[in-house]
Formats: sequence, structure tokens, C-alpha cells
Amino acid sequence: MPAVGRVFEQPLRPGLADAAPSGRVRLDSLARWVQEIAFADVEEADVLHESVWVVRRMRVRVERFPRWGDHVHGRTFCSGYGRLWAERRVDFESENGRVQIAGIWVHLNPNTRLPTPLPDSFDDVYAESALGRKVKARLRHPNPAGNEAASPWFFRRSDADIADHVNNAAYWEPVEETLGDPDAFDAEIEFREPAQPGPVSLLSGDGVVWIAADDGRVHASVVAG
Repeated sequence: MPAVGRVFEQPLRPGLADAAPSGRVRLDSLARWVQEIAFADVEEADVLHESVWVVRRMRVRVERFPRWGDHVHGRTFCSGYGRLWAERRVDFESENGRVQIAGIWVHLNPNTRLPTPLPDSFDDVYAESALGRKVKARLRHPNPAGNEAASPWFFRRSDADIADHVNNAAYWEPVEETLGDPDAFDAEIEFREPAQPGPVSLLSGDGVVWIAADDGRVHASVVAG
């Protein structure tokens, strides 16, 4: 936790829809929690109307998964920034688990939905906790080589959000499909091009899973830590 600057805190309680059959909170639920605490933060800071933020990259490091019924304490703060983006750190702690998440969020103009420099209010509200740390938003995951094993996946209409594309939390669902019930987890996801509900392909190779359209365009990639 930073010694200075804004840290927003919020209690959470995992519900039935957040948990796998074993009781651990799923990855897609954790991603939704990140969205919810980020929204609550900017709403309380009274800067909700100034910006739209979209996730570019997110690292999820689970020391232990929170479980259904836990009392979870969420904390979030700005941990770095660039000209058109900022890094948001989110920690979730409970009696059974701890999760650390760092995400690069690109700042968009709320009218044009195009990348735009950070608003003037950013310095007043969020910059101090980053302690001057600069971060980069460029993509760093490899492209698929073309010979990866492929399997089908289908995004449902209910996976789409108010931006009219598949919500970023839904991209963790294919990972959950084969995850089992680990004690810990570490992976990074990058988002390239928004997906629409419908069929996609999962390409797997060298520790990377790409979620790709039928024409080969990559929507997102997940690299195990």
C-alpha cells in the first residue's frame, strides 16, 4: 500500500454465482470485482463523467483464492501512469485468501471513445499514490505461429456489456474450463480487439492461450506466470 495518495476501500462478499463448485471464487468473478471496485472508486471521487476506461492488460496473482461466504476486503489505488493510460492495483484479502491484480487501463474520451490524454483531475485525485512511476501499455505477448492446437469456444449474448462487446471478465471463462481447483494462480491477459458474441477459437501453445476470431484476428491472449 502507498504511504501517500488515494486508496479506495470496499468490503465484498462472494455470492453463489461467484464461486466454483469447490467454493473458491472464480477468475471471471475476480475480474468483475475489479470492474466494480474501479467504478465505485471513480464514482466516489466524482470523476465518473470525465472518462471511459478500458482494460489493456491485467496480471492476476492469487496466493490463495477467496471462498464463498468470506468477508473480503478490497483496496485499490493508482500505481503508475503514462500519457494516455494508468495502472490500477487491486488487492482482495479475506480470512481464506489473497489476490493481487495490476491492470493497465487506457483512457478514452467519453464522447468519441478514442484514446485521449489523462484528464486534469487525474493529478489531483490519483497521481500521488503512483509516486511518479511510469508504465507502458504496449502489447508484449507473442502472436500465434499458425500451428497451434485449436478448440472451439462460444461467447454468449449474456457475455456482452453496455459497450456492446464481450466484457473482459468473460475472457477468463475458457481458462476456468480447464483450471480445476488450484490453491494458487498466476497469469496475465492482454486485450487486442473486442469480440462479439458468437464462436471463437482457442489456440494453445508454449504456455499461451489465444482467443481468436475465425479469420485469425486475436481478441486476447493469456500467458501463465
